[in-house]
Amino acid sequence: MSTAIRLGTRASLLARTQSGLVAEALRSALGREVELVDVRTEGDVTTAPLASLGGTGVFVSALREALLAGEVDVAVHSLKDLPTGPAEGITIAAIPVREDPRDVLVARDGLTLGELPAGARVGTGSPRRVAQIAALGMGLKLVGVRGNVDTRISHVTAGDLDAVVLARAGLARLGRTDEITESIDPIQVLPAPGQGALAVECRAGDPLAAQVRAALDDPSTRACVEAERTVLAELEAGCSAPVGALAEVVEGDAGEELWIRAVALAPDGSRSVRLSASGPLTDPVGVGRKLAAEMVADGAAALIDTAAPAPTPPTPPESDPPDPAAPTRPAAAPQHPETKRPS
Repeated sequence: MSTAIRLGTRASLLARTQSGLVAEALRSALGREVELVDVRTEGDVTTAPLASLGGTGVFVSALREALLAGEVDVAVHSLKDLPTGPAEGITIAAIPVREDPRDVLVARDGLTLGELPAGARVGTGSPRRVAQIAALGMGLKLVGVRGNVDTRISHVTAGDLDAVVLARAGLARLGRTDEITESIDPIQVLPAPGQGALAVECRAGDPLAAQVRAALDDPSTRACVEAERTVLAELEAGCSAPVGALAEVVEGDAGEELWIRAVALAPDGSRSVRLSASGPLTDPVGVGRKLAAEMVADGAAALIDTAAPAPTPPTPPESDPPDPAAPTRPAAAPQHPETKRPS
């Protein structure tokens, strides 16, 4: 009888729900038992804003350490949390079919973004969301928040905030889409590169990696997120930078191709570079590099390097206190359509 596959996951409800979906798919495809192993990461044990921690990798490093140490066989991440550079000894074995990548609003009284009055307090911990919402010129007050889905939404129900902005994928996986008051059009707010997708990592060279890829990997999703993450990497921006990107598989003149749009902004949203590009579905890295080069030529890198303004602190606590019972491991512009540039 084969041994169980040990699947490393963060201990939050959303992380365990996402990991549970992967575990069930592996059980079905491989006919093996899969057990979840909770690993606490740096991002789980601090209430500091993620941008102040560097953003990139704060939910990732402890899971990767457990994988390399042989404590788990597979690790599941929200793909948008992964650093864009390769990790020695680790491979992204599979990127399953992506959930809806859009951001959403959960607001009081069922309001949409456009219906919120000037001065309304909108909670988000993401510099990308702050910059893009500020660029819409609605006069909203952006407030920093951290914590799980319940914590963030509770700020609205308690009246501390008028709305919060979240990723739709997380609410969908938790079965809470009925609380969404608006799915935000990417023309207004482009999602983070890789948002809505999961990354399933294995040790490089482990025969399990090939089995996981055959069971779970979705080539179209992989191509889209590779293009998005290439833009992020070429702009030398971390996952907390004010950069949004979204790639889609579309029908071109010669069949299916990738179309990607991206935006880079000054942290206060006062300036932005917003472009799109298309290219072969078989060359997502090349498509991403082409778009990033055009954005750099238009000044995108300088915008990202602009010093960010001090965030507005929230009135309520930013996050739930750490759970002492959880297993621990040392933490190692105004709205307008995008212009499609000629190739």
